Amino acid sequence: MRTKVKICGITRLSDALAAVEAGADALGFMFFAGSKRHVDPAAAAQIIRALPPFVAKVGVFVNATAETVRATVAECGLDTLQFHGEETPEFCRQFAPLKVVKAFRIQNTASLNPLPDYAVDAWLLDSYVPGQRGGTGERFNWELACQAKELGRPVILAGGLSPENIADAVQQVWPFAVDVSSGVETAPGQKDTQLVRRFIEIVRCTEQELG
Repeated sequence: MRTKVKICGITRLSDALAAVEAGADALGFMFFAGSKRHVDPAAAAQIIRALPPFVAKVGVFVNATAETVRATVAECGLDTLQFHGEETPEFCRQFAPLKVVKAFRIQNTASLNPLPDYAVDAWLLDSYVPGQRGGTGERFNWELACQAKELGRPVILAGGLSPENIADAVQQVWPFAVDVSSGVETAPGQKDTQLVRRFIEIVRCTEQELG
């Protein structure tokens, strides 16, 4: 199975185009005002209009209203929604036919208990850092991600990924997708093209080695 790569926290067109050229399967746009990588819908829409087809455009939301989500989808042309707050299973189910990803902050085995309640397209597993919603650069115990894979939904691995550890992550977990933000940045929201390229190259090389 080919592991998909999502570059999250896109704020600049140049970064978006460089990530696509490097082979990214998806780009993430953070619509949570409390994030250091926040982008407003108008700016995101300009970037998305310049993207080639067949690249997933993922909107990341934290406890937004359904009306806000739908308005942002309409303005930006999103095809995937990623929810990082306390959204309920019922809330997540209302946006079909869009793809929906629910994020969970993983601290221990008990953190996996809510996953089966969410019949979404994929579960994103991020690190638990008190007071933070993601993009912290902290990693969690990947054995928990392996356990999550047994629960029946595609798993997206996030949290502290970088070119230095992505090979180990793919070898240990072999997730449906990997999601990187701070691990390929020079500053919040500013991607390093060389790090992005290296990250994706390592994912592909590791897949080939695993056969």
